[in-house]
Amino acid sequence: MSITILGIESSCDDTSAAIIRDCVLASNVIASQKVHEAYGGVVPELASRAHQQNIVPVVSEAIRQAGIDKKDLNAIAFTRGPGLLGSLLVGTSFAKGLSIALEVPIIDVNHLHGHVLSHFIKEDENTVVPDFPFLCLLVSGGNSQIIKVSSPYQMEILGQTIDDAAGEAFDKCAKVMGLPYPGGPYIDRLAAEGDAERFKFSKPHIPKLDYSFSGLKTSFLYTLRDEIAKNPDFIEQNKTDLAASLQKTIIDILMDKFAIAVKETGIKTIAIGGGVSANSGFRNRVQEFADEHGLKAFIPKRSFTTDNAAMVAVAGYFKYLNKDFCSLDLPPYARVSL
Repeated sequence: MSITILGIESSCDDTSAAIIRDCVLASNVIASQKVHEAYGGVVPELASRAHQQNIVPVVSEAIRQAGIDKKDLNAIAFTRGPGLLGSLLVGTSFAKGLSIALEVPIIDVNHLHGHVLSHFIKEDENTVVPDFPFLCLLVSGGNSQIIKVSSPYQMEILGQTIDDAAGEAFDKCAKVMGLPYPGGPYIDRLAAEGDAERFKFSKPHIPKLDYSFSGLKTSFLYTLRDEIAKNPDFIEQNKTDLAASLQKTIIDILMDKFAIAVKETGIKTIAIGGGVSANSGFRNRVQEFADEHGLKAFIPKRSFTTDNAAMVAVAGYFKYLNKDFCSLDLPPYARVSL
């Protein structure tokens, strides 16, 4: 018998609901919040209020698009954390209430766990998924981690950022350049037209497989400060080259450690995930690296790189198979490791 899971994602500023049947995607609905653009970043109070407005219509639409009745659900999976606590409370509370009403179990999902398992979202029965074990480079606004994935239930962090994440570096450097929020996609588009060798920025020397991006941000800021002192129009006149050089530096930092992890583990299957995995330069570099070293690479569709409920539903599906359900008294959490 097929297992039908409703996934709910509300960790930041996107309200999303998805339906999967045995890992095959039936619907994936996302309501984005534009209000934060004026503030140059997500405002937690505004985000939680928007989730309250969006949660009911988004879930209803996901069920409608899947062509099912809510009584067909076997379980409800929701993002319990990490994320913005106010936003998480909306999704958690709704999942608990619907669980009680339908008398079906709820499944709490770690948001990072969902990103890793997004590669198991099937759009049809022919979708190819990774074999275990595989190495996943998870890169987003809040996380930069190299993860050894031995099964849907067994993951080990081999390295992670000790300060800022790669996505944060993209967004904050973009903000210094005067680009709109979120800045990462604007950097990506500008970089396609620029010279990536034009400017050199700091690359940290961090032990083992850990990352650091705070020094890069400082180096970028100081470069702009010094050049603007000589030419007030420096940013506008060099925007594409700055974006390309910044993007190349961040990708270099990510891939240098990832290459070491591949060599040390001997694992032949690699994957990327998280919001930064939508970046064109990063996706191309990962594929080139895989081709050069005879590896099998899994690069997610862009619609599965950002926060979405499909990944929550898939992670919930595996926990359902393991009968790993959540009690109604468990609260959401803002911070946690994988």
